Amino acid sequence: MGAQKSIHAGKAKIDVNVDFTHKLCAALMLPSPFRNSGNPLSQVIGSLCIKHPNLFGGSEKLDVSWDKGLYDSNVAIAYRRPRPEWLSQQSFVIQHSVSPEIGVHGVPVDNFSRSGSGGVNLSRLSAGINLNEPASSNWSSTTSIKFEHVRPVNDDGRSISRDVDGFPVTCSMVVLKQESRYAKANDRSFSQLSLQIEQGIPVLSKWLVFNRFKFFASKGVKLGPSFFLASLTGGSIVGDMAPYQAFAIGGYGSVRGYGEGAVGSGRSCLIGNSELTLPLSKMLEAAVFLDCGTDLGSAHHVPGNPALRQGKPGTGIGLGYGLRLNSRMGQLQVDYAINAYQRKTLYFNVSNVIS
Repeated sequence: MGAQKSIHAGKAKIDVNVDFTHKLCAALMLPSPFRNSGNPLSQVIGSLCIKHPNLFGGSEKLDVSWDKGLYDSNVAIAYRRPRPEWLSQQSFVIQHSVSPEIGVHGVPVDNFSRSGSGGVNLSRLSAGINLNEPASSNWSSTTSIKFEHVRPVNDDGRSISRDVDGFPVTCSMVVLKQESRYAKANDRSFSQLSLQIEQGIPVLSKWLVFNRFKFFASKGVKLGPSFFLASLTGGSIVGDMAPYQAFAIGGYGSVRGYGEGAVGSGRSCLIGNSELTLPLSKMLEAAVFLDCGTDLGSAHHVPGNPALRQGKPGTGIGLGYGLRLNSRMGQLQVDYAINAYQRKTLYFNVSNVIS
C-alpha cells in the first residue's frame, strides 16, 4: 500500500512518497530487536522521502529520507550544492540508523544454516562530506570524510558499553574513505572492479586508528544461451578496531547455505562466488551456484574473538540451485542451498520493484 504526493511551493516542488506495508511472512523473520507487541507500528515497513530541488533559489538540493523495516530504521538528510560538471560534486550528509548486529554477534543455529539475534543492535550516527569525482573513461571515484559515533544497544534500547569479555564496544572516529570503481560491458560480457580504503584519523587519543581495505571483482560471460558469473571479494583491517567492524562471512550475498555471519567474523576475509544461469522462458531462468569463504585464520585477532564464542568454523562452502523471475516490476530470486554440514537453506529476494 503506497501513496505519492507532490507539493508545489513557488518554483520549487517537494515530492513526498509514503509506502507502508504490513508484515506478511512472520514465520520467516527474526524476533524484533525492539519488542513492543502492543504497538501496531512495530509490524509495519515504511518509507518517506522529501526532496526539494531548489532550496535557496540556486538549484541547491535537499533530500530527507526515512526508512523503517521490521527490525531496523534509517534517517538521512543530504544537501547538495550545484557545481560545474568538471568539478567534484559535493554533498553534506547526516545519517542515523539502528539495525540488528547479526553478522558478528549473531548466534548460528540449525547447523549454521540460520543466525538468530544475539541481542545486540547498532545505533550509528554520522555526519560528513561526500565528493564524487567526474567519471573518466570506465573509472569513477568517491571520496568522503565523516565523523561517526557507534553504540551497541540491547533489545530494550539500552546502551551496551562492553561486550561479555569486557572489551569496550562504544566508539567514535573520523573516517576518510576513498572508493574507486571500474565497469565495462558489451553484448557478450561485463567486468566490474571496486576498491575501497578507509583510514581512521586520530583526532582524539581514544578514537580508533585503523586502515581498512576491501575489494570486489566480478566477471560475467555469455556462453551460448547461458550466462556465467564469477566474483571475488576480500579485505583486511590493520590497527585498532571494534568487534562490529569485522568482516562477516556467510548468508545471502556471501556464502549461501549459511546464516548471516555464520561462517566467520575476522580481520580478513576472502569470498568466492560462481553462478551459471540458463533461460527456461522469456521471463524465467534456472541457476546453479557454488560459494565459498574464509576468514584466513584471522578471527582470533578480533577484540573479544566473537567467532570463537559463537563456534563459527571460519571456512565454509555452499552450493545449490535457484530460479530467477524477471519482469518489468523487478526480479524475484529464489535460491535453495546446502552447506558443508548438510543443512539446507531457502532464500527469497525481491529487487528493483516498481511501486
